[in-house]
Amino acid sequence: MHDSRGPRRALLTEAIHPDAAALLTEAGWEVETVERSLPDHELAGRLDGVALLGIRSQTQVREELLDKCPELVAVGAFCIGTNQVDLPAAARRGVAVFNAPFSNTRSVVELVVAEIISLTRRLTEKDRAMHAGMWDKSADGAHEVRGRRLGIVGYGNIGTQLSVLAESLGMTVLFYDTADRLALGNARRCSSLEELLASVDVVSLHVDGRPDNRNLFGEEEFAAMRPGSLFLNLSRGFVVDHQSLRRHIESGRIAGAAVDVFPSEPSGRGRPFVSELQGLPNVILTPHIGGSTEEAQVDIGHFVARKLLDYAKRGSTASSVNLPNVELPERAGGHSFGHVHRNTPGVLARINAVFADEGVNIEGQALGTRGEIGYVITDVASDFSPDTLHRLADLEETIRLRVL
Repeated sequence: MHDSRGPRRALLTEAIHPDAAALLTEAGWEVETVERSLPDHELAGRLDGVALLGIRSQTQVREELLDKCPELVAVGAFCIGTNQVDLPAAARRGVAVFNAPFSNTRSVVELVVAEIISLTRRLTEKDRAMHAGMWDKSADGAHEVRGRRLGIVGYGNIGTQLSVLAESLGMTVLFYDTADRLALGNARRCSSLEELLASVDVVSLHVDGRPDNRNLFGEEEFAAMRPGSLFLNLSRGFVVDHQSLRRHIESGRIAGAAVDVFPSEPSGRGRPFVSELQGLPNVILTPHIGGSTEEAQVDIGHFVARKLLDYAKRGSTASSVNLPNVELPERAGGHSFGHVHRNTPGVLARINAVFADEGVNIEGQALGTRGEIGYVITDVASDFSPDTLHRLADLEETIRLRVL
């Protein structure tokens, strides 16, 4: 596929912070914004002539959609996770995908801390009683978090920052992760999930959206928790069996829970919501707002929008989650080519042979590979003929060629 400075239209869905649209507009892009997620058939229609797509966690970008949108150049996931995007399919079509893996970490961690304290003090029950006109001044079932043991499942960006803040509150931190993670502060690594569950008073999930984590937490795991424990999930909705969680809350084995993510979530604000966890005592349900602070959304909007612009203008794939990470220093004058290709032996030599045959001098070049995909940015000083483009596009290995 060959794009020669193609369409400059962008579509931003799911109420992405307006700063993102402002940055794209300032850079000369025509931007359409939608406040909700779009189903496949509607999204495909909206993507006609669109080069940049911005989504959050609800919009699905699957292979069938990508087939219908050949002008799409890049997808920006204005959130942490990217499991809503078929990353290999996007790579095979030369569509770069970017996300914001760090921008809302603090916001999620602060909500976790607030919910641990709220559950430990049973604040939701006290609040409801007061609003109902009942004065119930009692210490029964209320505890300090100081001295309690927190178990963190998933010790990545969010888990590690939670670890530090929890220790500062006087909690003892244990964690479990399938990857080899360095313990921060006085946190202690557990060799198995079973060891962690048997040892802590509070369990907080912070795992990623990989398919292997589906139904990670169910009947067996809840049964292995200590009686009177608290449970929090602010990671992915499909990792927890909510029917099992409800049974263990109703039996009293789990003393309270906070859940921010659900297996099925409404497509936008104001839509009906139903969950097995509604109506339970000492249970906090929030509408996937872990990272939804104004500060985080501003940061995410700026970060991902700049990544999209850098890719569109200079071909930079720094921080891309599906293409090789490649960038060249920005330079004045000349032209640049972004070439996504199948990673086969000798492909760079064949690309450069085209430039040599056409008398085009290479000023700078950067190549990166990721599995079966290769990506090279080439800066040239001189003008080039249409034959140069045609020959590069016609190489057997070419997936997508862009003139930047």
